[in-house]
Amino acid sequence: MAELRHATAAAAATRASSSPAKRDAESSASSSPFVASSSSPRGGGGGDGKDGAPRSSAPLHHQKYHLPSPLRSLLALEDPRSPTASASYRILVAVVACLFVAALVSAPSVWSRINAPYLCRKDGIRLHCPRVNERESLWENPHAAAASWKPCAERRNLVPENETSGYIFIHAEGGLNQQRIAICNAVAIAKIMNATLILPVLKQDQIWKDQTKFEDIFDVDYFINYLKDDVRIVRDIPEWFTEKDELFTSIKRTVKNIPKYASAQFYIDNVLPRIKDKKIMSIKPFVDRLGYDNVPMEINRLRCRVNYHALKFLPEIEEMAEKLATRMRNRTGNVNPYMALHLRFEKGMVGLSFCDFAGTREEKAMMADYRQKQWPRRFKNGSHLWSLALEKRKEGRCPLEPGEIGIILRAMGYTKETQIYVASGQVYGGSNRMAPLRNMFPNLVTKEDLASKEEIEHFKKHVTSLAALDFLVCLKSDVFVMTHGGNFAKLIIGFRRYMGRHRLKSIKPDKGLMSKFFGDPYMPWATFVEDVMITHQTRTGLPESTFPHYDLWENPLTPCMCRA
Repeated sequence: MAELRHATAAAAATRASSSPAKRDAESSASSSPFVASSSSPRGGGGGDGKDGAPRSSAPLHHQKYHLPSPLRSLLALEDPRSPTASASYRILVAVVACLFVAALVSAPSVWSRINAPYLCRKDGIRLHCPRVNERESLWENPHAAAASWKPCAERRNLVPENETSGYIFIHAEGGLNQQRIAICNAVAIAKIMNATLILPVLKQDQIWKDQTKFEDIFDVDYFINYLKDDVRIVRDIPEWFTEKDELFTSIKRTVKNIPKYASAQFYIDNVLPRIKDKKIMSIKPFVDRLGYDNVPMEINRLRCRVNYHALKFLPEIEEMAEKLATRMRNRTGNVNPYMALHLRFEKGMVGLSFCDFAGTREEKAMMADYRQKQWPRRFKNGSHLWSLALEKRKEGRCPLEPGEIGIILRAMGYTKETQIYVASGQVYGGSNRMAPLRNMFPNLVTKEDLASKEEIEHFKKHVTSLAALDFLVCLKSDVFVMTHGGNFAKLIIGFRRYMGRHRLKSIKPDKGLMSKFFGDPYMPWATFVEDVMITHQTRTGLPESTFPHYDLWENPLTPCMCRA
C-alpha cells in the first residue's frame, strides 16, 4: 500500500509539472532577461541542492537583476491589476509630473540666458563683461557686442500738442560740442513745457572767439523739418514781440534760477508759469540745465533723436570730412584702418588742469605766471598747488602728455606702422612735446596734412567748422582714443556706440596707470604691458547701462537703443 501511495503521488507530481500552464510560466521566467538565474532563498526548491549544500552563485557580470517595481509595471512585467503595480504607476506618474513642471519653470530663464544680449555690468569701479569665444582684435569689439543692440531713437511715442504755451529762447554757449548739447536740451525742455523753440543762438565764446551762426554749421531746414512732429521750432523771434532788447538782459524776461541737472518737474513747476505769463522768456545760463535720470524716458529719447538724427552738419562739411577719412584709409596705397587720437594738451587745457607736467624750470615758471593771470583765485600764491598736482595725477585726473599716450598705445599692441589722425589744437610745447609720440608712431597726420591749402581755407572762416571736420573724421575712424575728458570725446564715444552698435572701439585710457608706471622705475615693461592689457579690456566702448554711471551723451544705450 505504501508503495502504491508513493507511486500515485509521483504520477500526480509528474502530471502537474508537465501541465501547459506550468510549462508556460517556467519558459517565460527562464527566457526573461530580468529574472535572476538563482531562485530566491524563500522560494520553493530553495537555494540548496539535493545534497543540502548551497548552490554556487554565478559571477557578478553574468547575473541578471530585477528591475524596480515601477519600471517592471511600465514594461508589463507585472500584472497591472496587482496592488504593487498600481502603487508603482502612481509613483512613476508623480515623478514624471514633477520633472515636467520643473522643465516648464526653468525653461524661460534658461532661454533668456541663452538669448541674453551682450551687456557689461559695473561693480564699483570695475566693469564685468560677458566672455566670448572670439580672438581679440586691435580694431574691433566682439561681434556679440556689435550684434546685440540697435538704434531706436527714431521711434516717436510723444503726442504733439495743438496749442503752444509760449516761446523759449536760449544762447548755446561754449565750443561746438557744448553748443550741440545745449541745442538738444533746448528741444527737450520745449517739449516738456509744450513751448515753441526759437532757433538757438551760438554765443561767442571768450576762448574760441568765434562768431559762427547756427546756419553756418548746421542744416537749419533739415533740423526744423525733422523735428516738426516733436516740437515747434521757428527761425527768429516773432515780429509782434517788440521787447527784443530785454531778452537775456531784463530780469522780467530771463529765467536765471535753474539749477544744474534740473528735473523735468522743476521746469513744469517753476518755468512754465512764467512762460505762460510773459509769452516769451529766455533762459540763462543754459549749460547742463537738464538732468538725465530725472526726466521721462521719452524725453531722453527725444534728445537722442536731436543729437543723432536732426542735427546734421552742412553738406560741404560732410563731404570734406568724407574726403579726409578716405585719404586716411588710402595713405599706404592699400585700404588700411586708421586710428583717431583726440590729443588735449593745449596751453589752456594744461593751465586749467593745474597738473604738473614734464618740462624745464623755465617752462614751469611761465605756466605758473599764465595760471596766476588767468585764474587768480585758484592760484593764490601757488604754494598749495604742488601737492594738489601730484594727487590729481595719481587719481588719473590730468591730461595725458603725447609721450604718455604713445607708451599706452604701444603696450596695447599698436605698431609704429599704425596710421593716426590727430585731432587737437596747438599742442603746448610744440614739436618738442610731440617728438616722443612721433618717434613711436611716425604716421601722425592732421587735417592740414591731408587737405590742400585751398580746401582748408574755406573752413577757416569759422573755428567751429574746423572742429566739425575733426569731429566727423574721428567719428568715421576704426579706433578712437581720447586723452582727457570733455564734450568732444564724450559725444564721439556716444555717437560710435549708437551708430556703430558698439562694434567700433572707443578707448578711454586709464590715466592713473601712467602715474603708477612712472612712479615705479623698477616696474618691468612686461608687467606694465600686462597691466595695460587687463585694464583696457573693458575700456573700449562696450555695451553697458546708461544710468547712473554715465549721461546719455557718452552712453545712449538705456533710453535710445533696443535689442537687435
